[in-house]
Parts: sequence; C-alpha cells; structure tokens
Amino acid sequence: MAGGGFTDAGKLKRAHLYEYRITGYFVFSCIVAALGGSLFGYDLGVSGGVTSMDDFTKKFFPKIYRRKQEHLNETDYCKYDNQILTLFTSSLYFSALVFTFAASHVTRSKGRRASILVGSIAFFIGGVVNAAAVNIFMLILGRVFLGIGIGFANQAVPLYLSEMAPAKIRGAVNQLFQLTTCLGILVANFINYGTEKIHPWGWRLSVGLATVPATLMFVGGLFLPETPNSLVEQGRLEEGREVLEKVRGTKNVEAEFADLIEASEAAKAIKHPFRNLLQRKNRPQLIIGALGIPAFQQLTGNNSILFYAPVIFQSLGFGDNASLYSSAISSGALVVGALISMALVDKFGRRAFFLEAGAEMIFCMVAVGITLALKFGQGETLSKGISIFLVLAIFLFVMAFGRSWGPLGWLVPSELFPLETRSAGQSMVVCVNMIFTALVAQFFLISLCHLRYGIFLLFACLIVIMSAFIYFLLPETKQVPIEEVYLLWENHWFWKKIIGNGNENGLEMKSGQAA
Repeated sequence: MAGGGFTDAGKLKRAHLYEYRITGYFVFSCIVAALGGSLFGYDLGVSGGVTSMDDFTKKFFPKIYRRKQEHLNETDYCKYDNQILTLFTSSLYFSALVFTFAASHVTRSKGRRASILVGSIAFFIGGVVNAAAVNIFMLILGRVFLGIGIGFANQAVPLYLSEMAPAKIRGAVNQLFQLTTCLGILVANFINYGTEKIHPWGWRLSVGLATVPATLMFVGGLFLPETPNSLVEQGRLEEGREVLEKVRGTKNVEAEFADLIEASEAAKAIKHPFRNLLQRKNRPQLIIGALGIPAFQQLTGNNSILFYAPVIFQSLGFGDNASLYSSAISSGALVVGALISMALVDKFGRRAFFLEAGAEMIFCMVAVGITLALKFGQGETLSKGISIFLVLAIFLFVMAFGRSWGPLGWLVPSELFPLETRSAGQSMVVCVNMIFTALVAQFFLISLCHLRYGIFLLFACLIVIMSAFIYFLLPETKQVPIEEVYLLWENHWFWKKIIGNGNENGLEMKSGQAA
C-alpha cells in the first residue's frame, strides 16, 4: 500500500509544475471536437418532432395518421403506440451500441481524431439517406448510419476534450460535450417548428440538415491535432511533445509530458483491462461508474421527454404547433441547466447537484402524473391553464436534469476509474448508456399507452431509488485528484468492507507496474 501511495504522491508533486495558457489553437480544437455533441443532440431533438409531423406519419405510418386525426385535440395516450415508429428512434441507439466497440478499437489504435472523422462521415451518410427515404427500410438504414456516427463521436469526443484540457479546467471543458448536445437539441426543435409548416417535404429538411454539423465536423476535423496522450500512446513522442507545447502555449511542459509517458507505460502494462475491471478492488468503480450511473441517467425519464416531447404534448391534447413550441421551450431548459452545471459544479460538488436536482425532478414528475390522473380520459381536452402547468413542470424537470444527471452522468464516471481500467471503463459506460437509451426509446410509447399517467409516477419512483444510490454509495469527488480517488473507497462506510484487502493488493501491483 505504501508503494501505491508513493507513486500517486510523486505524480501530485509534479502536478503543480504544469503550465498553460488558453490558446486559440486549444479553443479551436475543443470547438471542432465538441461538434460531435451537436450531432448527438440534433438527432435527439429532431426525431420526436419529425415523428409528430402529419406529412411524415401520413407517408410512412398511415394508421397512426388516421388515429391522430380522429383524436387531434384530445388526450389519447395511445396515439403513437407503434413499435415500428419507435424503432425509427431506437434503431439509432442499437446501432451506436454495436459500433461503440469498433469505435473503441479505432480510438485506441488510430487516435481520437480518426474516430471523430469516421463519425462525421457516417452521420453525413445517415442524414442523406433519411432525407431521401421513400420507405421504412431507408428510414431505418439512415438511422443505422446515424448510430454509427454517434457511436464513434460519443467514444472519442469526451476523451478528446479531457485529454486536450489543462488539468485545472478539465471538469468545465469535459462538460462542453454536454453543452453542445443541449444546443443541438434546442436548434433541432426550432428547425422542426419551422419545417412543420413546409408541406409535404418539411420533415426531409429537418432530417437532412443533420449533414450541416457533420460537414463542419469533418472539415474542421481535417485540421484537428491528435491529442498528446494518443500520440505518446502510439509511440510518436516528438509529435506528442510538439502538440502539447502548442496547445498549452508554452515550451515548459516537461512535468506534464513526463506524466503522459509514465501513464502510457502503466496502461500498456495491463494486458486485460476488462478483466482487471472485474477485480474486487475495482468493484466500486464498476458498480457506480460503469453500471449504475449510465443506466440511471436514462431511467430518469428525461430522454423519453427529449425523444418524444412533441409526441407527448400531442398525445396530451396539444395542437401541432403548440407541441413543437412547447418541446423547444423544454430543450431550452436543458441548455440553461448545462450552463449552470458548468459554472457551479466544481464549487458545490457532484453529490449536491445530484441530490438537489433529484428532489426537484421527483416533485415535477409527481406533479405531472397527478395532474394527468385527475384529467385522465379519452375525449377530454386539456384547458389552457393545465397545459401551461404541464409545460412549466416539464421545463423545471429538464432543467434539473440538465445540471445533474445529464452532464454528471458522463463526468463522474470519468473521474472514478484508475488508469489501468480507464479505457475499458469508458467503453462500458458508453455501452450501458446506449443499451438503456435504446430500450427507453423503444418502449416508452407503449409504456405511455398502457401505464398512462402512471409512467410519470414510475419515473418519480426510479429517481427516488437513484437518489438513494447516490446518497449512500457515491463519495464526493470534487477537487479530488484521480490518482487519489482510491482513498475515497478505503474511507467509505460501505465500500471499505467490499474492497477489503483486494484494494491493498491492487495498489501494490500498480506500484510495481509503474516502477
């Protein structure tokens, strides 16, 4: 154990020698890479709006169109209960899940920049195929290509941003991915609001405009530098140092460059990182970071609202324009939440944001569920006052998610994994996240049909469970160096019983490998 402590202490003694300036080169790199988040967000936002457009449903889902016209301004939870329709949304995430593993290999062997370029090309192809679709097969095929793009972007972009960022501002820079995702959702909703009025091809414009951020990302990606970490990992040491000096804006990068080399050597010493992740000493990271948080992020119910916001509002009796406008307001709340998180999470801490926002989300879901229970019944039109209340409740819910489970669902796992399991851990985070994203996308509308207002109460109960999970099992990681996170498990009331002597053995092993 002393050996592991000595290794970590040595790194911390060097950390204060890091120097950096915020250079234009660094800002350009982060903006271009973060466009990967806008791809993800644009597709999240555009899907629900397109599936609620009359021209789209009339062409591909005529039964749904007829059902919708019969109950245009009425509450009808089952208007959009069609598994092929939901497959249009969820197929993207099933595709992203599969190609995440290919993206992991490319990101590790060819570099982060290569994955960003592949992701932009795949997303461009998907946008073109969807815009030109004449049947459901083409729709699903286009979504598969979009999923490939998201699989590569979600694997590479957060990693790229973290590796390019100076250590002292890594938390804020890491959340840039979440911010651009939110902005992509907001832009998509406003585009849907405009294209819905263009008949009969407005929906084609909505899905086709995905090619714009994809093109920007590809062209910008051609000029992106590879991260110093990746270059060192590939054995290109001189290039790695040159990029590090250029990004940091100083020649004095000896300390940070030495840490990059040391970290790369330690990572190469682990031959089976996934097997290492399953060891007892890594049980807390596996349960909290790789399984719990990415799964719970989707079970909050927020992405259901993002996927299907226009559909939900139409199902509850809103008209076409009102539903699209209301969903745009909701996605605006996501942007506000992301900005709040970026500004304050390093001050107040991760646990505080999880728990405070969780309480607000529970209250909002209960309020929506009770309101719908009292006004439940086919054929009943929601009053203007109740409609405004529902929009306000969903706005507050999404804003709470936007400053807690949204950005922290990606940030906190990246802080928990030790060096030797970091790449494997990130792959598992993306994998679990995509599994639950796809499942929620596929089964939300049928759940809305059968559970009706109860679906919102179910989400409230799940948020109670996940808030308890955070309260009892997640220690505060604010301002804790990654090299010392293992100390949190040793001093935690529960985890110290789980890791036992396994943690001590693991630290000795790490020390020996570093030596």
